[in-house]
Amino acid sequence: MNSAPIAIYDSGLGGLTVWREVRRALPGESLLYLGDGKNCPYGSRPREEIVRLADEAVAALVARGCKLVVVACNTATAAAIDFLRGKYAPMPIVGMEPAVKPACLATRSGVVGVLATERSLDGDLFRRTAALYGRGIEVVTAPGRGFVELVESDREATPEAEECVRRAVEPMLERGADQIVLGCTHYPFLLPVLERIVAGRGVAIVDPSPAVARRVAELLDRYGLRAAADHVPACEFLTFADEAYRSRLELKAMGSRG
Repeated sequence: MNSAPIAIYDSGLGGLTVWREVRRALPGESLLYLGDGKNCPYGSRPREEIVRLADEAVAALVARGCKLVVVACNTATAAAIDFLRGKYAPMPIVGMEPAVKPACLATRSGVVGVLATERSLDGDLFRRTAALYGRGIEVVTAPGRGFVELVESDREATPEAEECVRRAVEPMLERGADQIVLGCTHYPFLLPVLERIVAGRGVAIVDPSPAVARRVAELLDRYGLRAAADHVPACEFLTFADEAYRSRLELKAMGSRG
């Protein structure tokens, strides 16, 4: 038994979509969320800079006594997960796997769309996964340009958001995609817009966050890290930005609980 918190880290607000699923799956665990905020977005930054930012974030979480870290940022996972696992071993560190495998297995049309940041789409992790599971499948990719900024500024429900998402998604639909993978943890906040755009077209939207929560539960059991039965869970929110941003993280998290 270990009642230390599970840490969840993202460039900003997006990892709260993972926080929500971990909270739902493991209600007896304390959670420590770090949304960088100061350096968001990460998507087009050089790999070396992302590694440095991720290292600083994980170091801060380890200093707070966490027992497991979830890198709830696809861009940071693509750039830094191997480095982080090497530096902070033996602490379990969970990254964001591109949900290409389930989409390729489920497609009926043979066309899968992937929305992600530029850095994630250029990463070895995505390329390996797409090559392994995408044989015989057309994988159509598009960077979600402007998506992160829309979420960070609470503009998910605006006409601007609909136009931005439609611009990225329509070419996938025209090619016949019947699965669209969300390759950034910010993107599920745009799910209502996405669902309106694909309505009536038989398209499934694939969010990897529930699978990440299941992976966290598996690792807690494997390493005997579950909180004690009488543990009273707490949630704490940290940022490298200012107190106003930290408050936004907390408000958005509590508003996203389902």
